[in-house]
Amino acid sequence: MNDSPLVYDLSPDDLAGILVEWGEPAYRARQVLHALYRELVDEPSAMTSLPLKLRTRMEKHLRFRALVPRTSTESSDKNTRKVLFSMASGHSIEAVLMRYARRYTACISTQAGCGMGCVFCATGQMGFQRNLTSGEIVAQVLFFARALSTEGQHLTNVVVMGMGEPFHNYEATMQAIDCLGDPEGFNFGARRVTVSTVGLIPMIERFAAELRQVNLAVSLHAATDELRDQLLPVNRRYPLAPLIEACGNYVRQTGRRVSFEWALIAGVNDGADQAQALVKLVKGLTCHVNLIPLNPTSGFTGTATSQVQANAFARILAEAGVTCTIRSRRGIEIDAGCGQLAVKGDVRGRAAVTSGGETRPV
Repeated sequence: MNDSPLVYDLSPDDLAGILVEWGEPAYRARQVLHALYRELVDEPSAMTSLPLKLRTRMEKHLRFRALVPRTSTESSDKNTRKVLFSMASGHSIEAVLMRYARRYTACISTQAGCGMGCVFCATGQMGFQRNLTSGEIVAQVLFFARALSTEGQHLTNVVVMGMGEPFHNYEATMQAIDCLGDPEGFNFGARRVTVSTVGLIPMIERFAAELRQVNLAVSLHAATDELRDQLLPVNRRYPLAPLIEACGNYVRQTGRRVSFEWALIAGVNDGADQAQALVKLVKGLTCHVNLIPLNPTSGFTGTATSQVQANAFARILAEAGVTCTIRSRRGIEIDAGCGQLAVKGDVRGRAAVTSGGETRPV
């Protein structure tokens, strides 16, 4: 493993300090940042505005490759692309690009695996492996930004909803968001970023106190502690009453609404009793509920609710004044849907693109 610092882990001040130490003028740091985050250059040799001597030194003493794409799989409708990356540590992650009529959204990961143990989530079924660094999180966004730039397009949204619990890796996740939002760099607006958590109350409180403009989503999935204990083990530590209180405090402190994620599982949490309990739980709170028919995973026997049942659940919420949306399912056939990201076995050495049943080298 290369011990040189990953360039995307460096703050602007860190980068400037290294360059000054090398005897370079202060403006060189701005040039490097512009190349990395505006021109989307991923290696020093392509930074032609810099002297050859500096490019050579950067190549030798800084690491520019955080992720190695191993496989890329595209849905049949071409609207969803999932990429499997390996990292220098030997661990691997998946991230997803979703195409909509007027936007392009990257769903990125913050951990290899996840320690939260949500029973219906493929990543949770993997268990926790390690936290990603802020630079490894940033690198996922830049990878998709580069891919879109070749089509004359650009990322419009980032959802931190891939592998891992972002608030379990809070420092690195927020550093990555701050890096992406730097006006001298990628300049990605905070309101175009959504972070999802299973409900780590101390981190929600910290997030609220920082008054960030980043959107907050909380994975709820059940409106009673008895059921949520079964689906999300974290509920035994952070049960519903204090969780909803923390969400209410977030809304009051920031003036922003909170989103609740709800995977609809047939015969488990899709009935009128849970819908009515949910209404009681969130009534009066500035929020939006995203209903997501369960995406299948090999480690969970539950199935997705029917469209009829999903509509009935949504109707109960809407009639009570709770805004909600039934989210369209995307990339299910390539295991790129919500809760489906996972890495199985050793992926090193694999490099392929799969689309329409055909595989070709990356």
